[in-house]
Amino acid sequence: MARRTRLLRLATTGPSDTAPLAAAIDKGEVDPSAIVAIVGKTEGNGCVNDFTRGYATLALKLLLAERLKCPPSEIEKRVAVVMSGGTEGGLSPHLLVFCRDEAPAAASAPRLAIGVGLTRPFKPEEIGRQAQIDETASAVAGAMKDAAIASAADVHFVQIKCPLLTKERIEEAARRGTKTATEDTYYSMAVSRGASALGVALALGEIKAAPEAAICKDWSLYSSVASSSAGVELLRNEIVVLGNAAGWAGDLVIGHDVMKDAIDADAARRVLADLGGTTVAVLAKAEAAPSGEIRGRRHTMLDDSDIHSTRHARALVGGVLAGVIGDTMLYVSGGAEHQGPAGGGPVAIITKV
Repeated sequence: MARRTRLLRLATTGPSDTAPLAAAIDKGEVDPSAIVAIVGKTEGNGCVNDFTRGYATLALKLLLAERLKCPPSEIEKRVAVVMSGGTEGGLSPHLLVFCRDEAPAAASAPRLAIGVGLTRPFKPEEIGRQAQIDETASAVAGAMKDAAIASAADVHFVQIKCPLLTKERIEEAARRGTKTATEDTYYSMAVSRGASALGVALALGEIKAAPEAAICKDWSLYSSVASSSAGVELLRNEIVVLGNAAGWAGDLVIGHDVMKDAIDADAARRVLADLGGTTVAVLAKAEAAPSGEIRGRRHTMLDDSDIHSTRHARALVGGVLAGVIGDTMLYVSGGAEHQGPAGGGPVAIITKV
């Protein structure tokens, strides 16, 4: 027997909409016990107070707990649920449900492989610091082993859900006599994403060292496959490694490229040309260029006090990729600190061949 990755892409009508997944389970399209990860977009603001992420996560865990006849706490041990808030522009809320089951024989060529890793819960003072980098690197290595991906070159996307700091968490640390990486709750999302991405780069050998001092400062250090999304709904990092590996069955493959900036549509075109087949899912990062320019033209995303730059960036990159793919059901996550070059970010595409 060989392992096989299956993927369902389901449109949702709101953060609590689990009906499409429930229907797929009822029809026998998916075995709930085979689900190892759910990655999705919700229509929240993607900021510190975006509780649509936690709402959607809870709804999914309750559904799976009901169908598997186990407590929700058991679901937390077996399924990585990564919800990214913000569907600005034309982005469509949806779920990507990854299943891992068995097939009679492996395919003749490498196929989509998936592995999941979890770090321990972080203390508030560890978020955006060396501990998060190192623990993430270790968990990524574990997820690669789980997926039987032998070479880092075969990893095409590493999706991470990481925690952020709230005022309550900052004060709790202070009462213990410790200081957090920042007291700005929104900036804590950036350092958490950045530390997580550096952990990926370290695990995959993309960089030789990942010092704490580099977090959100040294933009020359980055991963070409990392995608980090911060949320208030957890304190650990949940990691999903996607790549191609021999010994897997099925008809799905994944490829990636790096967008050098927010309008680099050619990166997606190169992936499509390399993979062939029918597009099943698109995952990408988006960021407002910290230089304040895109190809020599000034942008104002970083100067808008009403709408945060991450929201602008999601809308921009979502529009660019939708024009290439011909579909708005795209997973585009904002805030690409150390995830691709400054102002750019990785884009991965899964196709059916």
